[in-house]
Amino acid sequence: MKRIILAGIVAACIVSTSVFAADLKLGFVDMQRALNGSEAGKEAKEQLAAKVKKYQDEINVKQEDLKKLKDELEKQGMLLSDSARAAKEKDYQNKLKDFQRFTKDAQDELQGKDEEFTRKILEGMEKTIQAFGRQHGYTFIFVKNDNLLLFADEKSDLTEEVLKLFNSSRKK
Repeated sequence: MKRIILAGIVAACIVSTSVFAADLKLGFVDMQRALNGSEAGKEAKEQLAAKVKKYQDEINVKQEDLKKLKDELEKQGMLLSDSARAAKEKDYQNKLKDFQRFTKDAQDELQGKDEEFTRKILEGMEKTIQAFGRQHGYTFIFVKNDNLLLFADEKSDLTEEVLKLFNSSRKK
């Protein structure tokens, strides 16, 4: 569907009169580069990295506890009574389930935070691009990494200009 719309826009541009073509101003922004290069993107990466480290430390402790419990169960398994062994096995299984739940919850939270940070940055970036386009008289500004832009002259790349404007607008 996007390709059809893009093809229609391109066809309309080609068919347009030379007067309109003279007024046509096109550009593109590499959103992935803008996300990674923005101060907001770098801050988000740092925050996510800190959360990942926190969770990884907790996961390592829990894994070590599980390993100790399993080793203890294997070493003492034959010496314990059936009921004591069954209780230890049940305790191990419960801790294992808790560990699996914890890791899944941690992954879900990290993914949610990443999506939240990305959405907020993209919303701000979109507003900046729209303001930039209006201010500089652009007819269209495309997103490069949407797999729709097969070729664009690098002279039409507005990423750095938009990135500077976005970063400076955050400081205000």
